[in-house]
Amino acid sequence: MQHLEIVNLSAAYGDKLVLDGFSMSVGKGEIVCLIGPSGSGKSTVLRTLIGLLPPKGGKVLLNGKQINYKDKKELREVRERFAIVFQQYNLFQNMSVLKNVTVGPVKVKKRNRTKVEEEARELLTKVGLSDKFNAYPDELSGGQQQRVAIARALALHPEILFLDEVTAALDPELVKEVLDTVRILAKDGMTMIIISHEMGFVREVASKVVLLDEGQAIECGTPEELFDNPKTQRAQDFVGKILRH
Repeated sequence: MQHLEIVNLSAAYGDKLVLDGFSMSVGKGEIVCLIGPSGSGKSTVLRTLIGLLPPKGGKVLLNGKQINYKDKKELREVRERFAIVFQQYNLFQNMSVLKNVTVGPVKVKKRNRTKVEEEARELLTKVGLSDKFNAYPDELSGGQQQRVAIARALALHPEILFLDEVTAALDPELVKEVLDTVRILAKDGMTMIIISHEMGFVREVASKVVLLDEGQAIECGTPEELFDNPKTQRAQDFVGKILRH
């Protein structure tokens, strides 16, 4: 059984169809990277999965059970099993780093504050921020803020972590520290769906790469298969362009 299975998913913004029969599967502990041109529907996949955009058709199965996105109770439960980190860090500027990481588990999930703070310190240490517990977001670099955002998502104990172009807003010299954090999570066996334009990183970390175009999965395979021997003309064109730059 697949950890997550997406079958013929469609979604739209108003009258504009953005996902058009998109299908993909994710195994437990697998790292699936979504690539494709701007506007191909990559971010919409994540937004639809987490329920920020209601699907128009198709189905999503988590551990074999179909998710009913129209059921508010079920949607809340699903959101407790997924966590997403966006390009923008969206940290609470009036809270310390430690408070940013603990506020969700304590306030929303009603978990024990002492245990949550202990775990938050461990997570922040894992992402290289053991000296920043009491710092505030405006005292951190962009890369450090993004790592706080990742720690905050992990503190919610997600089954699957979604990363939406988490390095896109960063200066080039800060990209590596965030990618190093993702590498640590990959070694720990975290199931992840990652959108990234860092193709060297995708080749290194992905179990599976899915190329999207016009809301559909054009081709899917290992990094070696998709980058070195793409089968479809569209994949050949895309890979040819990105490898020339």
